[in-house]
Amino acid sequence: MFLPQISFTRDDALAVTLQRLIDDKTKPPGSLGVLEFVAMQIGLIQRTVQPQIKQPVIVVVAGDHGVVAENVSAYPQSVTWQMVENFLQQGAAINVFARQNNCALHIVDAGVNHDFGARAGLLDRKVAAGTRNFAGQAAMSAAQCQQALAAGMALVAELDADVIGFGEMGIGNTTSAAAIMHKITGIPLAECVGAGTGLAPEGVLHKQRVIERAVAHHAEVATPLDILQTFGGFEIAMIAGAMLKAAERRMVLLIDGFIVSSALLVAAQLQPAILDYCIFSHCSDEHGHRRMLQHLAARPLMQLDLRLGEGTGSALALPLLQAAVNFLQQMATFSSAQVSVKQT
Repeated sequence: MFLPQISFTRDDALAVTLQRLIDDKTKPPGSLGVLEFVAMQIGLIQRTVQPQIKQPVIVVVAGDHGVVAENVSAYPQSVTWQMVENFLQQGAAINVFARQNNCALHIVDAGVNHDFGARAGLLDRKVAAGTRNFAGQAAMSAAQCQQALAAGMALVAELDADVIGFGEMGIGNTTSAAAIMHKITGIPLAECVGAGTGLAPEGVLHKQRVIERAVAHHAEVATPLDILQTFGGFEIAMIAGAMLKAAERRMVLLIDGFIVSSALLVAAQLQPAILDYCIFSHCSDEHGHRRMLQHLAARPLMQLDLRLGEGTGSALALPLLQAAVNFLQQMATFSSAQVSVKQT
């Protein structure tokens, strides 16, 4: 299938100009820490010395997973569609945080095992009523995987946004994400598998063994798309496609937690330049996310022990992005404020 073509953001001349502007602000060099790095990154993404954040959006994508039949979750599969209803009723954490930050929020059905009918506020992109159980067969067909990727690309092509964050909902999706992480990074499964929605230690061990058996069953699977097709979820595939299109359109990608980062692992294998567009909102409390971020050489903005998903970390990080572009735009320079510069 056709994949978006993503350019690296490197521009030496622009970077020098941005750094000069950052250093000329009334502060010791580097004293705004990671905010200075973020200001530089957004300037390079937007190709300007006056970066702005005017239209942030978060897209929450939901899908069910056949692997829940292996008893890998503390919650029943029905929670997926019930939480989608909660999103539509404005009752979830992501609704609160998106509203608080004046961020547009879109809810997408990528493959929930429930018939919602035509609903205001719900984008119906359902590929199927959940994936198959990857313990015994590939989670998706090749055609379904491509459909989900393409739907994510098409969704972003229609959005008017400069910053896009992704959230997810899908009981069983930490199992898929852990399998994807292990297959792509080679990190041992014991370091990838966590409690998800709240499994006890024996439940985590059971989940790990389910994935171990599945990985052995699908031992020949190696390419990024084959890994996604075999172990992924419709929401993970749709997010991966959306990420690729968003980077092609030079949007800032605000990366959430463990599940969304697993989609990025796939996208980055397909188009390595996508990482130039990614700002990592936080390090999740889900076991494995820290190692995943280390593999991606990521610098998360926050450590709040979050493990909810839904895009909540991305929504909470938006004020930090706004602060980064605001200091570059609005903060006085040494000359304009008549402040003495550092003595050499």
